[in-house]
Amino acid sequence: MPKFIKRLSRKAGAAPGTLMHIGEQKSGSMHIAVLDYDSDHLEDHDIDMVEDILSLKDRLTVSWINIDGLHDVAQIEKVGQHFKIHPLTLEDILNTGQRPKTEDYEDYLYFVLKMLRYDEAQKEILSEQVSLILSESVLISFQERVGDVFDPVRERIRKGKGRIRKRGVDYLAYALIDAVVDNYFVILEKIGDRIEDLEEALLGDPAQETLAAIHELKREMIYMRKQVWPLREMINTILKGDSELVEDASRIFFRDVYDHTIQIIDTIESYRDILSGLTDLYLSTISNRMNEVMKVLTIIATIFIPITFLAGIYGMNFKYMPELERPWAYPLFWIIIIAVAVGMLVFFRRRKWL
Repeated sequence: MPKFIKRLSRKAGAAPGTLMHIGEQKSGSMHIAVLDYDSDHLEDHDIDMVEDILSLKDRLTVSWINIDGLHDVAQIEKVGQHFKIHPLTLEDILNTGQRPKTEDYEDYLYFVLKMLRYDEAQKEILSEQVSLILSESVLISFQERVGDVFDPVRERIRKGKGRIRKRGVDYLAYALIDAVVDNYFVILEKIGDRIEDLEEALLGDPAQETLAAIHELKREMIYMRKQVWPLREMINTILKGDSELVEDASRIFFRDVYDHTIQIIDTIESYRDILSGLTDLYLSTISNRMNEVMKVLTIIATIFIPITFLAGIYGMNFKYMPELERPWAYPLFWIIIIAVAVGMLVFFRRRKWL
């Protein structure tokens, strides 16, 4: 359950705008990386002190400030004060249980989305909140930990590939959101491979572990749906918004991300239906296996009913029984028993019960 619901009890009763980190606690200092560029020049470096990024606000170039680590509340507050980020926005940045959304504060746009990755060892989906502050010339991204899916975007900026160095900060925001959404397809491909493996296992020799794996995948699909479903609303808000920070030329690209989001949601729903079908298939397979066992046992019991009847008669302790004194009575008794058994088997075969 903690995977679905963040621990919010620490903030209960606090005033709105109270800055408190809610999420995975980390030690050490924040990691700050800066990419400052336009079509002609590029600055790519790491920064040790928050004060070193304060001069980027007044530049005419596009500045991407990436901050890894949200545990240092004082440093986050210092960034917010310099770039005039609203306290409620800072509160949402530090509270990593936010749902994907877009908020327009006139001077900047605030985006929240979930960056997902698939843990091959644990066979589960892990989530990290990413917050984006989009202003006129600066984009600040806040992440919970080091490591993300933005390396292709960084490479395009460093090598000058595509249109990213020629476009504004709104296109950079699109590129980052698109990178997060594209990674969802990678996760779905891995989950699709697991679903195919489960289908083969069910058609072969299903075990109790197979059912447990199906339920775990259904749980992961519910979790992924919870992270992705609000993203459609977030991007739709960007498309229908009238903020001057997003140019009309960039909205076309956001529309493409919207289409990808719809495709991902459809895939998630399809996978959930398939997993529900696999659960039904597992139960049907187990039920059919039980029916086969019961059929065999029933046939054996039915064959032994007349045999038991005959054995019961000749097992009674009567002195005067006509067959007891006859030498052929015992072989005849076995012949009758075998004939009855064979006759019943033939009868079952003709009725297609076997």
